[in-house]
Amino acid sequence: MLAPLERIVSGTRDRLARLRQIAELTPTHGAHRWVGVYEVDRAAGMVRDLVWSGTGTPEYPTFLMTKGLIGSASAERRAVNVADVASDPRYLTAFGSTRSEIIVPIFDRDGRDVVGTIDVGSGQPNAFDAAAQDLLEECERVIRMFWDNSGTPSS
Repeated sequence: MLAPLERIVSGTRDRLARLRQIAELTPTHGAHRWVGVYEVDRAAGMVRDLVWSGTGTPEYPTFLMTKGLIGSASAERRAVNVADVASDPRYLTAFGSTRSEIIVPIFDRDGRDVVGTIDVGSGQPNAFDAAAQDLLEECERVIRMFWDNSGTPSS
């Protein structure tokens, strides 16, 4: 999966188009039904969904960066892998059919600040094993260089 991802991030399409391609690529490698790429805006204290692949717009396309699983992944600076979102009080219900979710923070080039996240949801409980998390963390390393070299992807 990394080779196609590297081609996407080094492409010439605009930033959001490339991020959309990234979101569309991820579900083809697993039982995921929704993938979103979020921007973490520390100055504004907000998280914003930039692009997604899957059915429907999330219930919370913009929210405070202290909320939800994305807020936790950003604050803890590590992936948050929830086997059953119904049992996790941090979960902001974006889709009623989501059973499990994994959030991988995207860091700036120096690895100091979280600038975004990869959010993958599944209708199945326990959908994300260690191998899936490792793969998404490898994807983050590729996306990080694109994000940092291009500035904020939404600009």
